[in-house]
Amino acid sequence: MIRLSVNEIINKIRKEELFEAVSKDYSFVIKIEEYVPFVCAAVHDGHQFRKELWSNCLHTEYDRWYEEDPCTKEMIIDQPIVIAGLDSRFEYDLNRTPESAIYHDAWGKQLWKTELSTEVKEKSLTKHNQFYSVVEALIEKLESKYNHCIVYDMHSYNWKRWDREVPTWNLGTKNVDETRFARDINSWRNLLEKMPLPNDIKSTAKINDTFQGNGYFLMFITSRFENTLVLATEIAKVYCDELNQVIYPEVVNAVKRYLNKSLKVHASDFFNRHKY
Repeated sequence: MIRLSVNEIINKIRKEELFEAVSKDYSFVIKIEEYVPFVCAAVHDGHQFRKELWSNCLHTEYDRWYEEDPCTKEMIIDQPIVIAGLDSRFEYDLNRTPESAIYHDAWGKQLWKTELSTEVKEKSLTKHNQFYSVVEALIEKLESKYNHCIVYDMHSYNWKRWDREVPTWNLGTKNVDETRFARDINSWRNLLEKMPLPNDIKSTAKINDTFQGNGYFLMFITSRFENTLVLATEIAKVYCDELNQVIYPEVVNAVKRYLNKSLKVHASDFFNRHKY
């Protein structure tokens, strides 16, 4: 892995160079082993939290971890194109618009002791904007090369906070063309539902059950690229003890192994169905 500026990353993408890099400010990583018509993303995987924010934050380290999506990058790390955030959504949320990316409160609790200065906010929003300039360059390259592209937008959610039975996997599709991409959406749901998981964990998968796919990452890509499908994919945190901050590596590895086999098959079917 090398450290590159955003402009250097974008230039490499435009030249179709293969590389693995961390951004110069250490806010995100990107890996391109091959230019294929699919991308895997984990925008909420990050846990870094800028030191100048520590003393002003009312949420604990655990509070932040609880609302992040730990291990979602690990689940897709072996895919040929991966982009993932390194910073916590509590500094700035990559799945929100720039106008709403910096929280005032988070999940009903005030976040900052005192209001953040404009200068502090701008540092975070610069990272948000730079991430999306790379996303745009990447999808633009893939659509120009293949005409169609699919993005697997990986997230997780806290299932124990729900007062009803919720699925292991949820697909949010309200903001994509559900008619045009119906077969792709349903085949992805079916693949996830067949995933074998250890510890007697049942793999169920539903569409728009817990979340509807209203994130900015999906909306940003969908609004700019009409031939790219973004599948907002949420796994319930069955791969950890969300209340005690314990990761279950055997479950994380089971998800990764299955995706290594099945995701490429799904992406290939998508491309073959839509390439003409």
